[in-house]
Amino acid sequence: YQQALVTARESEGIVDFDNDSYNLHYQYYDETGILHEVHFTDAATNFNAIRFATEYGLAGTAIWRLGAEDNRLWDFYNLPMTKQALKKFNFQEFNKVQGLTEVDFMGKGEILDVVSTPKDGRITTEVDTADMLISEEKYESLPSSYVIKKWGYTAKKKIVLTYDDGPDSKYTKEILDTLAYYHVPASFFVVGIEAEKNIPLIKRIFREGHEIGNHTFTHPDMSAVSTNRALLEMDATRLLIECITGHSTILFRAPFNADYEPEKHEEIVPVALSRTRNYITVGEGIDPEDWQRGLYKNFTADTIFNRVIRSYNSHLDAGDSVNIVLLHDAGGDRSQTVLATGMLIRYFKAKGYEFTTVANLLGKKPNDMMPPVSRGNGYYLLQLNYALAEFGYLSGYIFFALFLVFMLLSAIRLITLGFLATLQKKKEKQITPVVLANYPLVSIIVPAYNEEINVISSLENLLKCDYPNFDIVFIDDGSTDTTWLKVNNAFAKHSIIKLFTKPNGGKASALNFSLEKTAADYVICIDADTKLAANAVSRLMDNFLTQQQPNEKPIGAVAGTVKVGNEVNLLTKWQSIEYITSQNFDRKGFAYVNAITVVPGAIGGFRKQAIVDAGGFTTDTLAEDCDLTLRILKAGYAIANEPRAIAYTEAPETVKQFMKQRYRWSFGVMQTFYKNRDLLLNTNHKSLGFIAMPDILLFKYIIPFFTPLADILMLIGL
Repeated sequence: YQQALVTARESEGIVDFDNDSYNLHYQYYDETGILHEVHFTDAATNFNAIRFATEYGLAGTAIWRLGAEDNRLWDFYNLPMTKQALKKFNFQEFNKVQGLTEVDFMGKGEILDVVSTPKDGRITTEVDTADMLISEEKYESLPSSYVIKKWGYTAKKKIVLTYDDGPDSKYTKEILDTLAYYHVPASFFVVGIEAEKNIPLIKRIFREGHEIGNHTFTHPDMSAVSTNRALLEMDATRLLIECITGHSTILFRAPFNADYEPEKHEEIVPVALSRTRNYITVGEGIDPEDWQRGLYKNFTADTIFNRVIRSYNSHLDAGDSVNIVLLHDAGGDRSQTVLATGMLIRYFKAKGYEFTTVANLLGKKPNDMMPPVSRGNGYYLLQLNYALAEFGYLSGYIFFALFLVFMLLSAIRLITLGFLATLQKKKEKQITPVVLANYPLVSIIVPAYNEEINVISSLENLLKCDYPNFDIVFIDDGSTDTTWLKVNNAFAKHSIIKLFTKPNGGKASALNFSLEKTAADYVICIDADTKLAANAVSRLMDNFLTQQQPNEKPIGAVAGTVKVGNEVNLLTKWQSIEYITSQNFDRKGFAYVNAITVVPGAIGGFRKQAIVDAGGFTTDTLAEDCDLTLRILKAGYAIANEPRAIAYTEAPETVKQFMKQRYRWSFGVMQTFYKNRDLLLNTNHKSLGFIAMPDILLFKYIIPFFTPLADILMLIGL
């Protein structure tokens, strides 16, 4: 369709609208005198055809052949043929011909400057940039259409290499190295968002004498976005260039539309918009389309080189002189562009060509294209912007590096724990139940505070324990509900359950109180909302009663396996997965090297003497179980793991409860680490000093510290 309009314009054919077929047609004679007849369908006729097809109930419409249609039909093709489509297809705009009929060119060259538009007859500017506006006398005679003055026509034997879409940390650097080797200048049209990521490269481009042009901030189609968005794209990139280099730029190239002879509406709009910001548009006469590298298997540097030479020679044969080559230094694999750069330089230099800049083509100085930023009122604000850009650049790379390091460390940790857990599993298979004539007494300690809902069922569940010799020590820690009343009424006269109450002092004080009330050498500490499997105590005691090797440390505590017993919603189901894959998995791996740092409060077996040697439960941290475990290890005992001893606990069912629990856990572990910081890298306690404590420091302190920052950056990115 567009070509039909162009041909009509060039051949001076008269376009006629046929009222019978609702189609356009014209006739023209070619250069050899042969008469041609052209028929072509516009978007309005397509609209009516689709509407009629819809009204007649046809299955649909198809277009033959794609690529030749009036592309305005895509404004409505996917819409139902209602008022919505009619509104979308603006018939007031229909009569605007989007081809050469709206453009008049003045002069020769590949650098474009709009001096007139059909809207108001002229583009006004604050500064008559580089004397590139036509005179008032000539202007008065211009038609009220797009009038584009072309600049840069020069003698042959001059070539300007231009690169779009960068900078890229890999390929731009390699191209700069090639240009430096051959002492060749070039022009780089940078994308702001990429420049922000590669500030040192922007500095290098400018420092080595290359030109920097504006290629928008996010590389949109300028004709497809709003005017405000398009102007912001240009302004943001110019500001960034000014911040980094101290120089502005009047060089602009629109993404997707760099032709030096714009014929379509989408090619003209960016040129006109850029002129309102005092830019000149740098087109190209030679485009080897090196971005096709990813589309064709055999696309090489030779392909790019041959396309450039073929295009250049075809222009020469037509009596045209072109100077500007369009290449890309980012946006994909540009390795072949890097190689082609060297090949082109060697070829044209061997033929006596000069590689130069846009400024040289125009007979201007470098500062005319990239004027220095004056130290006016906005200078210090510009410096602040630069500081922010530098901070963003450094922060981005620092966080990216940290992300990679943390991912690598986490992967190493996971693999290591998996290996250790496998070894520990083999070791645990060697533990067999023992049969004794007299089993030692075990006290199951149950501290409770405001557990009126679960406490009765928990105690009744404990009575099902299959261990031959146990009692239950229940301590009410000053509950303010009916916990004590219910327990006392239900079990006051029970022979196995001993009941105590005390003023509220916290879980640690309740556990210490209970230790004083039992004569057992072994204790099992659980939470009041925990349900133990019937064989859980027996499995824990297997570890204490198994014969120890002469060189092994005595077992001071045994960690059981905690599972979620209330999988009632998504949150509790997630926690169930976490308990299995994280906590229990970690504990199994650390058990092999005697580096378990937490015997869970929900189910943990202890040698009473080990608790005494460690100084008992303390109240100076929120994680008394973690603190006691570390001190037991410090006292010279081993911590075992027993996966067969299962306890079912009540996991938080609401986000508020969950956050409260995790705050207590996280802050409690931090308190415990700081309290026992002397163990870090302690050679007297190698498992603690070189495995357990570094693991806490890195994976409970450092990485979690950066996690919220990563979340914030993700939200900003979105």
